[in-house]
Amino acid sequence: MSQIAINTSQNVNINFTIASVGERMLAFIIDLLIKVAYIVIVFYLFFNIFDLGYLLTGLDQWSIMAVYIVLTFPVYIYPLVLESLMEGQTPGKRLMKIRVVKIDGYQASFGDYLIRWVFRLIDTSAAGVIGLISMIVSKNNQRLGDIASGTAVISLKNNINISHTILENIKIDYVPSFPQVIALSDNDMRIIKDNYVKAIKVDDRQIISKLSEKIKSILKLETDPKMTERQFINVVIKDYNYYTGKDT
Repeated sequence: MSQIAINTSQNVNINFTIASVGERMLAFIIDLLIKVAYIVIVFYLFFNIFDLGYLLTGLDQWSIMAVYIVLTFPVYIYPLVLESLMEGQTPGKRLMKIRVVKIDGYQASFGDYLIRWVFRLIDTSAAGVIGLISMIVSKNNQRLGDIASGTAVISLKNNINISHTILENIKIDYVPSFPQVIALSDNDMRIIKDNYVKAIKVDDRQIISKLSEKIKSILKLETDPKMTERQFINVVIKDYNYYTGKDT
């Protein structure tokens, strides 16, 4: 499967497996079925359970259309809202274990999801042929919305262990040192640990030093001079998992 090297904010490349066209299509179908189910339920409640069909009597065509748009409005904003709330995923993407990410290493913002959502009108036109062609011919299986927003969809199905994630084994009686770490996001911690693990493997002391200084600067931390940079980063990672209650 093709991979993409994402350059993180610490200027370190991390390889991710690109989600295949098939995975993205299956995720789209799952989300489509969810939206269809929503429409069926809403219309059933409106016309059968609450018997509100009489409200449409006497209305002109435009007014009736406006009522239908209001009832189905959640379907239109479904991908935008859920990708924003679920950090680049929808129920379909989560089931297929794929996620939208920025190719520059930063967390995708609401603006990025908005651009993807706007371009969805083009990508899904002509029965989705435009988006499909774009994914097939583009280097990273990107549809037009991905290209415009600088995002890609990666697979989370890699065989990874705890050392490749933000999780860290901590003892039951572990005592944290830096409560300020709760200001970090999961994505921040994932970047920190990915960079740290990679730097440790090649003994890149410069990256470790820069990473340590960056963390201290962001969290405004002052540490014991006797604590090494490696010890500091290890403590930060463990503290984050302690305070956020991540399962290990």
